[in-house]
Amino acid sequence: MTDIGIIGLGVSFPERFMDAAELAGKTGIPDEVIRTKFGVNRKPVPGPEDTTSALGIAAAREAIAMAGIDPAEIDIVIWNGGQHKDYLNWLAGLHVAEAIGARGAWSFDMEAMCGSMMAGMEVARSLMVANDQYRTVLLVSGYRNGDMVDYSVKETSFMFDIGAGGAAMILRRGVNRNLLRGTAFRGDGSFSTDCVVKAGGSRNWPPAPEDAERFHFVIDDVETFKKKLGERTLPNFYTVIRESLEKSGLSRRDIDYLALLHFKRSTHDLVLQELGLEEHQTTYLSDYGHVGQNDQIISILEGLKSGRIKDGDNIVMVGAGIGFVWAAATVQWGESK
Repeated sequence: MTDIGIIGLGVSFPERFMDAAELAGKTGIPDEVIRTKFGVNRKPVPGPEDTTSALGIAAAREAIAMAGIDPAEIDIVIWNGGQHKDYLNWLAGLHVAEAIGARGAWSFDMEAMCGSMMAGMEVARSLMVANDQYRTVLLVSGYRNGDMVDYSVKETSFMFDIGAGGAAMILRRGVNRNLLRGTAFRGDGSFSTDCVVKAGGSRNWPPAPEDAERFHFVIDDVETFKKKLGERTLPNFYTVIRESLEKSGLSRRDIDYLALLHFKRSTHDLVLQELGLEEHQTTYLSDYGHVGQNDQIISILEGLKSGRIKDGDNIVMVGAGIGFVWAAATVQWGESK
């Protein structure tokens, strides 16, 4: 089996953060509820200069610095950030490759919404295993889907925690550290049109003048959406975690650290309880909110900084993308024996 390891990670954030009090003022939800139920002390919010690609470029440079490589060594740049990019019908990955000096790389854009980082890891591994000429792949993401959240639309209040930022991961074939061991995915297309931005797409083209006020997520059938989420979300989370571990020759008992997306505190605690994990085996991202497919990398870097992740630890990255895709990846951190 060809070893694929992580040699660099990076994140980036806008300068401005919105705290719980400001978010409370915008939503009409009490400050204390924002902090305790929504689990947000603050979250990063973008300015005009914080385009989706700019956030990804900044994170990619951090990952390159951690890896200690020349950008010219990168063979492929995979954009696995948000579809809400600088321009419509535009390849962000090629722009990133040019900006960071990866001029020998080819690139493509892909997304599985907030499961994109794990999906990108699987795609990168497959490309390197199948093609001897590919040795180094950069996954890069920028995310500011919060632009598409209207605080007056209470049906999408579960998105009020969305922040902005970038994340990047550099994977290399033939290294002996931070090895990608197993991945697993589940999808449910019955959610595909439940929560969407109706303005701006080909289904509602050409745009009408009033569409300027409609560029935000909406849910038409709230009760059905909630019912399906309640029935299917956590079981699918546990399924992809279990399958990712099994492919790695591990079980739940072997999880040392869970790099989990941000969601409300009660659900976070329920996942830890189900998996038999303690709070010190994860990082609750209350100072970031939900930064889409970047959450798992933010969590790993926070875990390394705090000492919660140590060499030899088994890390399970897990997330879900609206639509719906559930994704998990197991990584053995540190040098492999």
